[in-house]
Amino acid sequence: MTGKPTNIRWRIFLVLALASFVSYVLRANISIAAPTMIEELGLTEIQWGWILAAFTMGYSIFQIPGGVFGDKAGPRKALTIIAVLWGIFMILTIAIPGPDVASAGVVIGSLIAVRFLVGAVHAPIYPVMNTAISRWFPVGGWALPLGLSSTALTLGFAATAPVLAWLILDFGWRVAFLLLAPLGFIVAGIWWWYVRYFPSDHAAINEAEVALIAAKRPAPVEIPAHPPGWVRILKNRNMLLLTLSYTCSNFVFGEVFGWFYYYLVEVREFDPTDAGWVTASQWAAGGAGAALGGWLCDRLCKKLGLRWGCRWPIIIALVGCSVLLVAGAYHTNPIVAVTLLALCFFFHQLTEGAYWAASIAIGTQLAGMAGGILNTGANAMSVVSALLVPWFAHQFGWQFAIASGAIFALIAVVLLLFVRADETIKLD
Repeated sequence: MTGKPTNIRWRIFLVLALASFVSYVLRANISIAAPTMIEELGLTEIQWGWILAAFTMGYSIFQIPGGVFGDKAGPRKALTIIAVLWGIFMILTIAIPGPDVASAGVVIGSLIAVRFLVGAVHAPIYPVMNTAISRWFPVGGWALPLGLSSTALTLGFAATAPVLAWLILDFGWRVAFLLLAPLGFIVAGIWWWYVRYFPSDHAAINEAEVALIAAKRPAPVEIPAHPPGWVRILKNRNMLLLTLSYTCSNFVFGEVFGWFYYYLVEVREFDPTDAGWVTASQWAAGGAGAALGGWLCDRLCKKLGLRWGCRWPIIIALVGCSVLLVAGAYHTNPIVAVTLLALCFFFHQLTEGAYWAASIAIGTQLAGMAGGILNTGANAMSVVSALLVPWFAHQFGWQFAIASGAIFALIAVVLLLFVRADETIKLD
């Protein structure tokens, strides 16, 4: 074996990043369209909370099946299928009837049903990505690509916010959604054409890169059918604590994803276009945080080992996130407030690479299922935040509703202190 390793793994990652970007473009659109859709469809904030929750319910319920599907079918086939479905369900969203042709019950019921299905078909993306990155990157080198995949998703939202706000103002939300739908089909085509199931299957990779990826990797074992892999993961103490920590952390993500644009327009009284740019800046800040957090986690893992290498980025980030969240929620100056909230999301996204790298380290050959369970808890919390934030706002005001995420972030820190990412799950 001679020569330097090729970089096919990073080309694979670029396609994964594109998929992550598009996934968020095709799911975040409804958050940007919220003020227009609420008005046009005659909905209340509480009803809109149920519509947001429908997506996260579908997304949460299908995380574990999505992880099983990704591990069984392999990342190549799995991501191709779900990306095609993204485009199809984007088109179905456009067919939701308006109040001029259907009753309020039909409008709300149709939108809840479609958003549930949209959540279901987007659910496997990150469990499948966990499996792909675990196969294509060496041990101790997972956090950076995982962090960068989160950068891609935040940039997807950042790109969506100003462009979609403009399209909706000029053409309406249905036309805007229709223009986005083909992105799913494009991702499916590129992924199926370029990616292979394992590094050794790719024609362009050399032996040096295959050896680099295989180094320090435990030898694959035959996993008994009983108990199933997902049961093994659910019985694992470290995986359960990691999931609970990530779940609490995700309350903040749910706030930002579901309510921030609405909060800017309706509470802070920003112009819709300006709010789109502010939202974009917040998600761009989150993207920078995700990239930095992934790089930092890999560096710390090499110096300190997996246990503290995965812990420190999350602890530092969530404490900083909590402080900024409270300060931004209660500051009276809108510009200062949104700046603090953008920095809050920067700190929050520092955690992504570390959380997901820990799930791969613990799950090993069951990385897809481990990622599915991790994301199940996180998105169950998004259901809670979709319903709890407007309730908090009506009961205690929007300041408390936004600041409440700090409580969950600090609980996440406490739980993480008991997680050992250096202890792998038993497979035999």
